[in-house]
Amino acid sequence: MATRTLQFLEIPRRDPEKVPVKERLAGFGEIYAPFDADGAAEQAGRCLSCGNPFCEWKCPVHNYIPNWLNLIAEGKLFEAAELSHKTNSLPEICGRICPQDRLCEGACTLNDGLGAVTIGSIEKYITDEALKQGWRPDLSAVKSTGKRVAIVGAGPAGLGCADILARNGVTPVVFDRYERIGGLLTFGIPPFKLEKQVVEMRREILEGMGVQFRLGVEIGRDLAFAQLLEEFDAVFLGMGTYKYVKGGFPGEDLPGVHEALPYLISNVNRELGLERDPSEFVSLAGKRVVVLGGGDTGMDCIRTALRQGAASVTCTYRRDEQNMPGSRRDYKNSKEEGCTFLFNRQPVEILGTDRVEGVRVVETRLGPPGPRGRRLPEVVPGTEQVLEADAVVIAFGFLPDPPAWFDESGIRLHDNDRVRVSANPRRPFQTTHEKVFAGGDMVRGSDLVVTAVFEGREAARGILDYLGV
Repeated sequence: MATRTLQFLEIPRRDPEKVPVKERLAGFGEIYAPFDADGAAEQAGRCLSCGNPFCEWKCPVHNYIPNWLNLIAEGKLFEAAELSHKTNSLPEICGRICPQDRLCEGACTLNDGLGAVTIGSIEKYITDEALKQGWRPDLSAVKSTGKRVAIVGAGPAGLGCADILARNGVTPVVFDRYERIGGLLTFGIPPFKLEKQVVEMRREILEGMGVQFRLGVEIGRDLAFAQLLEEFDAVFLGMGTYKYVKGGFPGEDLPGVHEALPYLISNVNRELGLERDPSEFVSLAGKRVVVLGGGDTGMDCIRTALRQGAASVTCTYRRDEQNMPGSRRDYKNSKEEGCTFLFNRQPVEILGTDRVEGVRVVETRLGPPGPRGRRLPEVVPGTEQVLEADAVVIAFGFLPDPPAWFDESGIRLHDNDRVRVSANPRRPFQTTHEKVFAGGDMVRGSDLVVTAVFEGREAARGILDYLGV
């Protein structure tokens, strides 16, 4: 048998088995089967253990990827779980939803012809299986400092911050307006990508570490922010971005036009039994659906509509296929499940009188790069066409929506409403109020879950410095 360093020559990349399309569309369960111990070890053994691991550098949390791959190849599951948690507070979640093709696996040395190591699926396996076998974070040596930190938002940034604080003897108390933790992990990302018991298990783990949750509490409505400043030693803000980007064209307010996030939330609420009124549910069953936008949220809307029984789903994106921001994996799954993609199409009007009847689009071509370096789409004259539709879902992204109490508390913003934070390496993510730190989408803008986790963890290190612990 080949030595382990040459294992990649004899063993090809193998992804976990996928549920067949017909079965997928019948429900909202996750579509990827887990690796077993032998499968995970075999795939982990393909790692070259590069001297300069590009996968690590490309990972926003800089996971010790070759190290825990080696541990799995050797059958050392608990050691791998321990190491995985040293850099990532939500490894089983990131293993499911990170766009590994653009991050760790995209940077894998073997990605050039031989097939990248299946890093994401192994990351998911490590924590899922370790927890199943009884592994839990060991905080027995941690001594309480007596300090308490309020965390506003139980999304990935808030959970990442809480994890680091708890490991350093600080009690995190996490407030969230929703009834479950996770933020968009629970209410935005559909169950076929992330089943919600995975998030609930993470809650159990964090509570076992001493993290306290105060759910169904909205700061500024149910509890004054000033009270948090008075009662806690520091505050972290991880409230995400929830204001959707409008297209600015006629017809956006017609009945039958839906914002992406409320649509996704309504479906999750029904799946979880959290629906307060049946009128909240948005069903696209039997409808000709057009989804505007080619990002991850657009893909989530596409695949949700298909599972709801939409008659057809078409996705339009104003750039070409190569420049589409959505995950390649989700794009492939969306096509398999029946979505039609129209690239280089820009919507100019949603048509209808009493409700949606169609979308007028125009063809585009890519012009010179804009201020952010991306080539800007230019309209091709005389190329208008109408896509018939009974429902339209707008998925152009999300913006910060700062509450009034930011200004009242001296928390300053950039012109684009993102929170200003310090560049001081000792106190990263400190806002203009010295007692308040912030991270995630409300600071960076809408981005990846793993990036929010990283910023929450880094902010926690700044908080620890501020607290002198």
